Amino acid sequence: MDAEGLDGFREFVDNRSSALLRTAVLLCGGDRHAGEDLLQNALVKAAGKWQRIDEPEAYVRRILYRQQVSRWRLKWGRSEVSVAEPPEGGARTAGDTAAAAELRVVMREALGRLTARQRTMLVLRYFEDLPEADVARLLGCSVGTVRSTTHRSLARLRTLAPELAALGPADAEQPPSRDYSPVEVRP
Repeated sequence: MDAEGLDGFREFVDNRSSALLRTAVLLCGGDRHAGEDLLQNALVKAAGKWQRIDEPEAYVRRILYRQQVSRWRLKWGRSEVSVAEPPEGGARTAGDTAAAAELRVVMREALGRLTARQRTMLVLRYFEDLPEADVARLLGCSVGTVRSTTHRSLARLRTLAPELAALGPADAEQPPSRDYSPVEVRP
C-alpha cells in the first residue's frame, strides 16, 4: 500500500470504526471483545485490498457479516451454552434514563442468548434496516429462509425477554376483542 492509500485507510478507520464496532458487537451478541476481534479481522482483510475497494464501508460491513456467518456455521453442531437468568423486570417510564439503560442491558443479554444465526438475521433486518432480499443475498440463502428465521428469532427474543414488550404499544399487537355470544333477534 502506498502512502496515499495508507492515509486513506487510516482516515477511514478513524471516521467509521465506532459505527462499525457497534455493528460488530451486535453481531457477536453484545460481546465487545468478540466484536472488536471481528472488526479487527475485517479491517485487516480490507487493508490488503484497499487500493481496489470502491465503497470501503460497504466492503467492510460485508466482511463483518460473512465472517460472522462463517463463525456460526462452524458452531453449527455444537450445543447451546446456558447463561444466567435474565434480570427481573420493573416499572419503567419513557423519560427514565435508568430504565432505558436497563432495557439495553436486557436486550443485549437476550440477543446474547440467541443463536449466532438468529442474532445475525435480526441485526441485519432491524439494526442495519436491510430489506429481506439484501439479507438473503448477503447470507447466501433464500428470502423465505430470511423470513422464517427472522420470525422464529423474534419469537425466541420475546420468550427470552418478555419485559421488552414495553417498547411497543400493547394495543397494536392485540386484535380488538369481539363478542360472539348469541343475540336474540325479534321481528
